[in-house]
Amino acid sequence: MSTRRLKVAHLYPELLNLYGDSGSILCLRRRMAWRGIDPVIDEVHLGDTPSFCDVDIAFIGGGSDREQRIVCERLLACRDELHAFVEDGGVLVAVCGGYQLLGHSYLMGDEKVQGLSLVDLYTDRGSPRLIGNVVVKSRISPQPIVGYENHGGRTHLGPDVEPLGRVLYGHGNDGVPDEAGVRHEGCLYKNVVGTYVHGPLLPKNPGVADYALSRALERRYGDGTLEPLDDAEELAANAAMVERLMSGKVLEDDHERPGARIR
Repeated sequence: MSTRRLKVAHLYPELLNLYGDSGSILCLRRRMAWRGIDPVIDEVHLGDTPSFCDVDIAFIGGGSDREQRIVCERLLACRDELHAFVEDGGVLVAVCGGYQLLGHSYLMGDEKVQGLSLVDLYTDRGSPRLIGNVVVKSRISPQPIVGYENHGGRTHLGPDVEPLGRVLYGHGNDGVPDEAGVRHEGCLYKNVVGTYVHGPLLPKNPGVADYALSRALERRYGDGTLEPLDDAEELAANAAMVERLMSGKVLEDDHERPGARIR
């Protein structure tokens, strides 16, 4: 019988589930169970009052502007508790629309909407939408992070916020290279991972899934060690996608070409 358990709060899955984001919850459940860790999955729905007092990992998926506004209003009502969870080292994984909610504000049309101010970032909008496959090199994953991005938002990090990683292929936070010619994607703050990468994120990137699990175990039990799993199939799929993209074997539509391979 397992002596370890982790509780995952899946926030508003009926609204935030673009590109199979709920698959990330299935991935966490399986990777825990395979290791003998008891997975407790708590789905938080619109009529619920979320509490983070016994949560180890919170997950926020992606959605349209309408769904984002609804979820943000709900989470602002419990913002202080969610902020305390983050500051205490709680693991929070936020994808696309969920990522944008982490900051001080985001634009919905011409309206600036208040965000949760959990991370020092903000999101405005640009044209065209940043769409296509993406590859990101990140310190939190032994393999490049792969997936799909589709966002009109342009997310800007505060000076002390670490990006999730360096874009090798695709657009990233705003599609604009820095002074060194590097595009950045996502954010890392304490145990928060914010990203535009769908796909879903965690099944395609077991290293990211295990990063979240390890950080949660470290926080709860003081030991984040994870037994290795046989990820041969997942890693082969990851490597095949990286090779196809970086070699130019996957051709994006013309409007996506500005965010293609970074040399």
